[in-house]
Amino acid sequence: MRQFLFFLFVAAVGHSQSHYPTDYFSSPLDIPLSLSGSFGELRSNHFHSGLDFRTQQKEGLPVYATADGYVSRIKISAFGYGKALYITHPNGYTSVYGHLLEMNPEIAAFLKQKHYELQQFEVDLFLKPTDLPVKKGQQIALSGNTGGSGGPHLHFEYRDTQTEKIINPFYFGLDKLVVDTKPPVVADIIVYPLSEDAVVNKSQQPISVPIIKQKDGTYMASSVLARGEIGVGVHAYDVSDNSYGKNGLFKLKATVNGTPSYEVDFTTFSYDETRYINAYLDYYRYKKMNQRVQRLFYTKPYPLSLIAQSKTNGVLKIEPNVTLHYQLELSDFHGNKVWVTLPFKYSNQPVSIPKNQIQTPYHIKSEKEYRYEKEGFSVYFPENTFYENFYLKFNVTNQTLQLHDDSVAVHSNFSVSYFNDSIPETERHYYFLATKVGSKILYNATKYKMGTFTTWTRNLGSFYLEQDKVAPLVKPVNVESGKWMSKEKKLLFTISDALSGIKSYQGFLNGKWILFDYDFKTQTLMHDFSDGIVEEGRNELKLEVTDNLGNSTIFETHFFRSQKP
Repeated sequence: MRQFLFFLFVAAVGHSQSHYPTDYFSSPLDIPLSLSGSFGELRSNHFHSGLDFRTQQKEGLPVYATADGYVSRIKISAFGYGKALYITHPNGYTSVYGHLLEMNPEIAAFLKQKHYELQQFEVDLFLKPTDLPVKKGQQIALSGNTGGSGGPHLHFEYRDTQTEKIINPFYFGLDKLVVDTKPPVVADIIVYPLSEDAVVNKSQQPISVPIIKQKDGTYMASSVLARGEIGVGVHAYDVSDNSYGKNGLFKLKATVNGTPSYEVDFTTFSYDETRYINAYLDYYRYKKMNQRVQRLFYTKPYPLSLIAQSKTNGVLKIEPNVTLHYQLELSDFHGNKVWVTLPFKYSNQPVSIPKNQIQTPYHIKSEKEYRYEKEGFSVYFPENTFYENFYLKFNVTNQTLQLHDDSVAVHSNFSVSYFNDSIPETERHYYFLATKVGSKILYNATKYKMGTFTTWTRNLGSFYLEQDKVAPLVKPVNVESGKWMSKEKKLLFTISDALSGIKSYQGFLNGKWILFDYDFKTQTLMHDFSDGIVEEGRNELKLEVTDNLGNSTIFETHFFRSQKP
């Protein structure tokens, strides 16, 4: 917690390709590589930790081990990386392959055995070097679209095996396999008044500064008239050949009158740091306008090693009789660059756009802890729950707590509690503290103790007590009572839950547990008959699906199947 007070920035500069082996690893795919996501790209609540390679808009392409090693981890999840493999190599690095469709036969057999031993679909297995050794160029899987993937692709990473820090895969020679001759594109420049007396172009609010692209490809702004302490942010992205995506940048360097002011270098970072993207971005602008503006300054330090040390923290002081020449250099890994120049001049012009800050009785200082109570609701914010100071909106109307909104970034969990001892003991387990976003109701895991319902969350918004007595919905896709399924390769169901969401699913065939793969994007459960549990002739099937409040649906039927050719 005290890292905010004593943190010293770790310089990100000084990295070079010579630190990493560029000829040791091969490509994980045997097709021309096209990026749909770059390392460090700005994502929701995290920096992207690898490279996303397109797989020709389809699943099932061979995925290869990039070097000798052994499968050190297999993680299967309905979310995140979906079906993922981790291969540890003898040179101190680990490669990661995510969103896979399926593993090669040897790995699949090992994994299937573990599924049935543990009797669960989602597993996180850590293996010994002798369990599943692999050779460079060996096919280890087929590419897919599992987990949180938004379309067929391969998510690929390199990590330092000992520290588990993620490293830009381009450092290992993959840059040679991606064609990129295009410089980054600058979409917008935002200037921020920071001090109480700060004004930019007559505005006390952050303001967009028009820029004009020059014939040489650089960008130039007209004179920015300002005073006080200010900061600069940029909305920009990178593009590459044979790709239509908007990817992240590699380096951002700012100088003031030729002197380095701020630098960000997307070379390596740890998972512990990744949520600090919400401090790095203009979070308010992201939530309200879906625009990812990278703030090249900070007013309060936060531990993000992507940012180099800076004497000024990127903050500019605009004083009388001083003209500042601010230049921003943006580059991708392939050395393509673009420059933006902003001349700042002191001005004492009157304010025409005043601050848009609503003051409330609840002023939050990010480094302190707070407790607030009102009409049965109580909220506890531990220290450093937030990145910056702000005025909190806190009100209760019609048994609903309005706790600010999602325009303020939250770093760590805080608690929301509601006292209500009028609910009969036999009914309490049906209730949870819900968050409402528009017409959508979001479930929060809730505990009950001595008349109080409590949840820990990282989401601001409205909270109220919701009841869920409705069991999940189970729909058979290809199963009918008494049906002959000899020509079917799989059992297919869709499952859904209207309120608290699916917690678990268990399938049994003739009294034996069977593996169901779950794809939350399509809400599909799938059991493959090749697992060998199905019997000749009549089979009794039972599927039980339970939501987070304990409501269960049991689907039972029988079908016939012949395994004979």
